[in-house]
Amino acid sequence: MSKVRPATPIIDLFAGPGGLGEGFSRRRDTAGRRKFEIVLSIEKDPRAHQTLELRAFYRQFSPESIPDEYYQYLWGDITREELFEIFPEKSARAQSEARCLTLGEDNIVPLVKKALKGKKSWVLIGGPPCQAYSLVGRSRMSGAGLRREGESKKTYSLRLEKQRLEFENDHRHLLYREYLSVIASAWPPIFVMENVKGILSAKLDGKRIFPSILRDLTNPRKALGQPGKRFRYKIHSLVEDKVFSGDPSDESINFLIKSENYGVPQKRHRVILVGVRDDLDSKNMSTLMQSIQISVKETIGNLPKLTSGLSKGKNESPFAALSRVREELEDIERSGFDQTVLSRMKSGLRSLRKEEARGSRFMKSNTSKPAIEWMADNELGGVCNHETRSHIEKDLWRYYFCAIFAKLHGRSPKLRDFPKALLPNHRNVSGEGVSSKFGDRFRVQISSEPSTTVVSHISKDGHYYIHYDPSQYRSLTVREAARLQTFPDNYFFEGPRTEQFKQVGNAVPPYLAFQVAAVVEELLSTNNKQ
Repeated sequence: MSKVRPATPIIDLFAGPGGLGEGFSRRRDTAGRRKFEIVLSIEKDPRAHQTLELRAFYRQFSPESIPDEYYQYLWGDITREELFEIFPEKSARAQSEARCLTLGEDNIVPLVKKALKGKKSWVLIGGPPCQAYSLVGRSRMSGAGLRREGESKKTYSLRLEKQRLEFENDHRHLLYREYLSVIASAWPPIFVMENVKGILSAKLDGKRIFPSILRDLTNPRKALGQPGKRFRYKIHSLVEDKVFSGDPSDESINFLIKSENYGVPQKRHRVILVGVRDDLDSKNMSTLMQSIQISVKETIGNLPKLTSGLSKGKNESPFAALSRVREELEDIERSGFDQTVLSRMKSGLRSLRKEEARGSRFMKSNTSKPAIEWMADNELGGVCNHETRSHIEKDLWRYYFCAIFAKLHGRSPKLRDFPKALLPNHRNVSGEGVSSKFGDRFRVQISSEPSTTVVSHISKDGHYYIHYDPSQYRSLTVREAARLQTFPDNYFFEGPRTEQFKQVGNAVPPYLAFQVAAVVEELLSTNNKQ
């Protein structure tokens, strides 16, 4: 009889709501035993930590024995405090595992060593915060295109230079060194580090950061200026059979993972590095296996249909507000605008549902299983975190127009495709601005394709995340965004809705992490046999 190996410990840094850890924790053997066990996860954001802690509590039970009280909490029948009081030992272990700490301020190395309990075979996962490397973030920080009304060229130039220096000195550029210090102190056999695509081109003091990060990760103690060598690391790609060991000629290796090619219903492109300690054999390490693409409609199309709320204090239904677009359509028709789109908008108004279901923390429903079956939970009895935002009247009109345009043309409209009556009253979309980089200010998700990247900006407004269904004329809910990120339906996001959106947008898709974990699992298994 073969010996059953215990689960491999996982330390998760910069954990967010736990997407990367969720993927690893879902790996199981044929008997249903976990291959990986998260023993410590660190997150500084209080709301994301609450989500992380609740999921740590959930993992204290096997999938077949999730208590009714967990679902009662999701349904809103009991409080979080009552749930934890019912299971004091389980909640204590969850609170010990998920810690609300700040790397760089709190010394976590002793916690890491304590959590490992002397085990030598373990895996470090996580990634430093993305904002400083984000292409969008860098654009915003540079101030490009944002010259203020009445601002002189000199003042504008001085402000841009100040923003550039702030960006260059942003401490988030160097937060990966906190990750590096854990490696240099505890020497994990394998680490997995994730970051945004922008890290590949980001510069510090005029030089690209990424080659320096690769070199530092191969020799952590040298990078930190610490004496002694001990171990080095080989940095593997998951998309091609290549490895970086420090040679500058290897800096062109492709580390970019396009999530839509691996069963994630989202065009999310991220850099994932797998570091393997040089005393392990990784010559035959696998890469990720590509799979069929999954569309937005397949992923969220079976969720309960909802309508938006109406903001700006108007005490009427969103349907009534949308119906007023008829008056604008008459003027638009006379302007010679696309008659096919106008005709569909008119006929659609006649058949729209007048119900005002906005969703809630939890909605009872008979929702069928999602396209990715591992997201399903037959005991849940409905959908959580599925509640719409409120939108201003004209945004309802724009969302309705965008969804119909996309349905007819198979693409999201640019502002140049909008009738003038529906253009936003904004300086950057007037005149030549309509064809500028602000042209995709409103973006509908195409039903037959994977979605665009779900990012934390989804918490600001829904303009980039318009539902493809014209009858719903709204932006996506947290649950819809979470499904596009492949979070299980029973994964509950804590905090106000804005904070929930941030958590979802900043996370690693768990289903992608599940596949990364399979590669790590195989590598560990190969070395354990030797």
